[in-house]
Amino acid sequence: MRWLILWVLSAVSAFADGEKAGQFDYYVLSLSWSPNWCETTGDARGEDQCSPRHDHGWILHGLWPQYQYGWPSYCRTAEAPPSRQMTAEMADIQGSSGLAWHQWKKHGTCTGLSAQNYFDLSREAYDSVVRPEVFRRLDRTVQLPARVVEEAFLKANPNLERDMLTVTCSGRYIAEVRICLSNSLKPVPCGRDVVRDCRTEDALLYAIR
Repeated sequence: MRWLILWVLSAVSAFADGEKAGQFDYYVLSLSWSPNWCETTGDARGEDQCSPRHDHGWILHGLWPQYQYGWPSYCRTAEAPPSRQMTAEMADIQGSSGLAWHQWKKHGTCTGLSAQNYFDLSREAYDSVVRPEVFRRLDRTVQLPARVVEEAFLKANPNLERDMLTVTCSGRYIAEVRICLSNSLKPVPCGRDVVRDCRTEDALLYAIR
């Protein structure tokens, strides 16, 4: 019984909020397919991110500190929160200043970095990954096995191996590509709790607007 109690306590602590900033093992770079999010969520909210004038494809959902098992969130930090200008300047790759603010509050506070340095590192991580050009050319909604998205990223990024990224789905929709990076933004194998590949054979991918 004692071992069971200790196991439960350790599992809970792995996902607890309010941990000390700067203590983690690696990053997860999460890229979201904006047209799918708009179709399932953003349009109903009237989100500006979904306006055709933005031409969003793979956007930065966030850069997340990660343990080998679990992740910290909403950490205690002495760093000041970002200014409105800082979050507004991230909207070009994150879709909205609101998402940038939320990512700082939940994940950026756990990095031990200042808000500006966290956003700078997030942009550097985003720019370090090649988003396959084939997705930019989508002019209609397609159905495809989710593994095709993974293959496209592997082909466009020869430095990535299969255990360094995963494709997630929300229902039948392709949701995100998640790539694991070291603290210096070098690709690394993902923890077992991160690698949960979508197995859908007829996943939906909406065209860029």
